[in-house]
Amino acid sequence: MTSNPPDDHLVLTQNIAEWRRYLLRQSAIQEEDADELESHLRDEIDALIGAGLAADEAFLVATKRLGQIAAISHEFAEVHAGRLWRNLVFSPATSSASLLTVLLLALVAAIAIKAPLLFGVSMASHEWFFAYNISLFCLPMLAAYWVIERQLGQRGWLFVGSCTLFAAIYMNAMPWQLGGDTAVLAMLHLPLLLWFMVGVTYSGNWWRSDAKRMDFIRFSGEYVIYFVLVALGGAVLTAFTIGIFSFIDIDVEWFASQWIIPCGAMGAVVIVGYLVGAKQGAIETMAPVLARIFTPLFTLLLSVFLMVMLVTGKGFNLERDVLLGLNMMLILVLGLVLYSVSSKAPAQGPGLFDYLQLLLVATALCVDLLALLAIGGRILELGLTPNRIAVLGANLLLLTSLAGYAWYYFLFIRARAGFVQLEQWQIKLIPFYVAWAAVVVFLLPLAFRFA
Repeated sequence: MTSNPPDDHLVLTQNIAEWRRYLLRQSAIQEEDADELESHLRDEIDALIGAGLAADEAFLVATKRLGQIAAISHEFAEVHAGRLWRNLVFSPATSSASLLTVLLLALVAAIAIKAPLLFGVSMASHEWFFAYNISLFCLPMLAAYWVIERQLGQRGWLFVGSCTLFAAIYMNAMPWQLGGDTAVLAMLHLPLLLWFMVGVTYSGNWWRSDAKRMDFIRFSGEYVIYFVLVALGGAVLTAFTIGIFSFIDIDVEWFASQWIIPCGAMGAVVIVGYLVGAKQGAIETMAPVLARIFTPLFTLLLSVFLMVMLVTGKGFNLERDVLLGLNMMLILVLGLVLYSVSSKAPAQGPGLFDYLQLLLVATALCVDLLALLAIGGRILELGLTPNRIAVLGANLLLLTSLAGYAWYYFLFIRARAGFVQLEQWQIKLIPFYVAWAAVVVFLLPLAFRFA
């Protein structure tokens, strides 16, 4: 392969990296299996290049000879049937010991949200206390599960413990004005910082590789889907519980609202993480499929919204609630793009759906530009506030992310880059999201004296 031009060698390396990443998403294949298969692939490519094929042609022929991903996965599933069963049902993530661990941690999270009652602190009389600390009752337990599961040892416990203790002291010792802008912003952004803590422990290698970071992004998407499903199931179960007892004139609504719902929600945060980690190989296509369903709908919605804003002239005078709603929609667009990327097979060329994705990103980019103009207008007219600074920073991050996606999609469609660049672009932005959340949680309150 050294005889090929540098550009060919770079493209070949990227193609192999994409192929390997896609291979590792199969539940039957582990790192050592991927190493062996990659070695065979490279040997086959070397032989084909030696026979006179170009690097890209050699890659395509070699992957064809090696076999389709599904066939490889099926073959490994037959050879390692015990491993596959463990991966899908009682794997290291789903063994009886792990199940007991996650249930105990879920129980601790459920108890944690009611523990303040021992000190006379109730949800009814101290709602802001619970609002500030809601993520601290549960996310450290999920991170603790991955410390145990990934065998991170004392270093992992020290990391989770110090992060949790610092966040707890900060959220409860600072002179917040109840309901103030900086307090609400800190409350909303703290879960993002704690979720990054979960991501570091989930990776198992202290966030050192792009593959692990991308895996955590997929885990996050599947987590949202599963949590919504579990929440819907819990809501139905709670409604039935209240209804059944009402038939015999026993009111359990107070018990459901004060105990079942809060304790169940905290425990579900931990249990859903366990379920996604255990079943990720089996459900990994859920998010990409949903992305392909909703991408055309979001493209249509944003296109119509953009045209209406331009025609009516209202795009330059957006209210705060509208701006917040737009930010949420733009974040969803990023999620749709990300999971569409994750469903793309290696060496697969651009298709109609990729053009639709580029249109979605370009439209979202235009909407974000209008949102930034509106934010700038409000700042010039009304001055700086914590909320406006937070929204401005979020929109600038969204603008950067969308611009990068648009650029790399354009390069992909023009056959100048592969899909791995899109994934790497999103991975590179993660530290900036975390840094901005830290600014909102820690620096803005100081700057505005916790107002």
